[in-house]
Amino acid sequence: MAGYRDLLRTPGVARMIAAQLVARFPNGMISLAILLHVEQQTGSYGAAGIVLAAASVGQAVAGPVTSRWMGAWGMRRVLGLTLAVCVLAVLALALLPLELAGYMAFALLAGLSTPPVQSAVRTIYPKLVNAGQLTPLFSLDASMQEIIWILAPVVITVVSTQAGTTQGLLLVAVILVVGGGWFILSPEVGRVRIPRSRRAFGRVVLKPPVMLATVIGFLLIGACSAVEVGVVATFGHGGLEAGLVLAVFSVGSLAGGLAFGHIPIGRWAMARRLLIVTIGLSLTMVTLNIYWIGGTLLLAGIGIAPALAVLFAITTASVKFSETAEAFGWAGTGQLIGAAAGSAVAGILIDAGGPAGAYLAAVLFAFTGLVVSIVFVRGFPDLRHRDPSPHPDTEPVQAIIA
Repeated sequence: MAGYRDLLRTPGVARMIAAQLVARFPNGMISLAILLHVEQQTGSYGAAGIVLAAASVGQAVAGPVTSRWMGAWGMRRVLGLTLAVCVLAVLALALLPLELAGYMAFALLAGLSTPPVQSAVRTIYPKLVNAGQLTPLFSLDASMQEIIWILAPVVITVVSTQAGTTQGLLLVAVILVVGGGWFILSPEVGRVRIPRSRRAFGRVVLKPPVMLATVIGFLLIGACSAVEVGVVATFGHGGLEAGLVLAVFSVGSLAGGLAFGHIPIGRWAMARRLLIVTIGLSLTMVTLNIYWIGGTLLLAGIGIAPALAVLFAITTASVKFSETAEAFGWAGTGQLIGAAAGSAVAGILIDAGGPAGAYLAAVLFAFTGLVVSIVFVRGFPDLRHRDPSPHPDTEPVQAIIA
């Protein structure tokens, strides 16, 4: 913990972590807020699911695009524009009398205009700390984001059920403005300029470490999403049990990230972390007792944040600085698609054989990620004795020979 205290004393680090957490807090609220609001307005969970899918498609498509725009137009311009459009789209969802098509259109717009805060902050981090602090910083970031997934669903559920779903969406809009404004106005966002990428759009994802980060992020988040569906199916959404069990899952991730964040990242780092996740998820299938599920998910969670930290580090270390934002955009898109796929597969298996099917889906996703990390281990950069910062952008200089 002394190392983390020193890290947080580095100028700008604590402010960036706090600002991006508040700016991204609505990410943990908006899906549930839209689901609850559309279901109340239409009386159909099917309609709410379609609207939510539109928002997810928008987010997945926009991630790499808006992230790349930051290199062409500047971070503050892109973040400010997307923030303004996203807030207006959320307000429209909350206040306008819409039919299903209208809800889908504004949900898609909200997804497309989601501010690329995650790509921006992970592009800024290498400029705030020295090379030796970057891996612990990524681990701390991955751990702290669990706060979003612990608190945000609880906050939006309480507000939407007690005050109303319209008020829930309005709260999302307010936090978007406050958090997004704080992040955009932070001095570090103004000081760091991303050079314009000279490579064609999408080429960066073909680099083996970026492709591995995207694929394994898809599988890891798919496993987490399947767990969430399984926990709700096991304990229901009317009581506290499901929320408490998912909170324990996130606490495990938070603890794992803080405990293992200082460990250097070698080629086998991802496989070791995913092995912990896979073992923990496999044990959930023994019994659906709440204490057993809680304990096994606590174990599985210990590997989640450390695995995400590896994804962030190998992405940064394998690309030029001008490509970092787009690379993280692709990785984020992989995770969004993984969340949708995990939920869908878990739902199908639950319908076929009960809640245990969701945990089976989670195991399959995690085990596939483990296999990929072993088979393609040579695609991971060895960062134990290497600067994990992005490569500098260089241009040929014409030499004058006397």
